[in-house]
Amino acid sequence: MPLVNGYTLLEIIKERKVIAGAFNTTNLETTVGILQAVEKSGIPTFIQVAPTNISLAGYEYIVDMVSRYAENMDTPVALHLDHGKKFEDVKKSIRAGFTSVMIDGAAYDFEENIAFTKKAVDFAKAYGVPVEAELGAILGKEDDHVSEVDSKTNPEQVKEFVERTGCNMLAVSVGNVHGLEEEPCIDFELLKEINEVSPVPLVIHGGSGIPDEHIQRMVAFNVAKINIASDLRQSYIASVGKAYAANQNEANLIKVLQHAEDSVFETVYQKILSMNCVVAK
Repeated sequence: MPLVNGYTLLEIIKERKVIAGAFNTTNLETTVGILQAVEKSGIPTFIQVAPTNISLAGYEYIVDMVSRYAENMDTPVALHLDHGKKFEDVKKSIRAGFTSVMIDGAAYDFEENIAFTKKAVDFAKAYGVPVEAELGAILGKEDDHVSEVDSKTNPEQVKEFVERTGCNMLAVSVGNVHGLEEEPCIDFELLKEINEVSPVPLVIHGGSGIPDEHIQRMVAFNVAKINIASDLRQSYIASVGKAYAANQNEANLIKVLQHAEDSVFETVYQKILSMNCVVAK
């Protein structure tokens, strides 16, 4: 089926009572590995890319790769912009054909974040595209950006932030961290408090380092989307590294990249199933 709108995917997730993975891609092999796993699992999912990874292909090429594969899938998939830190990122991705976006104003103070987010929401609304925003700073390494700020989301600000910005999903900081270099420690009591006041579904970043049993608990707190990136990248790089270590004269690129694609597939497939307590088919 064609790429679905993020609004539609959120409704499907809510109806089926599942947590959608949001898996970061960069290139063709990663994209195909992710989407093969999604199709086999049958669980609706976001595939996403951050502007820091766009330089390899460009927004239009990402849309082309993902939409071409999705056309022959039965499982709904939305293409999401991850961590748009500039308004221009949102504009370019939506105009290229992304069906969901994130505007990341977490580095700003509360009022600045509201103004920055609302500008993106107003633009996206004209295209019928939902917007994820972030309230609270998340510790850790996201691509080349390292954040040493760990400012948990304040539940008292959540309702006002969502109502004033009009965002459709809210990424929160509750002890989750980006990357695999820091240890996450999920504050479920805080997550519960945020859920009780949030008018919109919640998003958890840094899913690679969170134990599966903790992710499974999150569906009870209206968490609709879990971002997974580091696990995929490590599996891809490790696969290529093993091929080189085994034969430094290897020149069969197709074989090497096929194994890397298979590694991504297996990582994503197992993650989707474990997140949703599903037994492998």
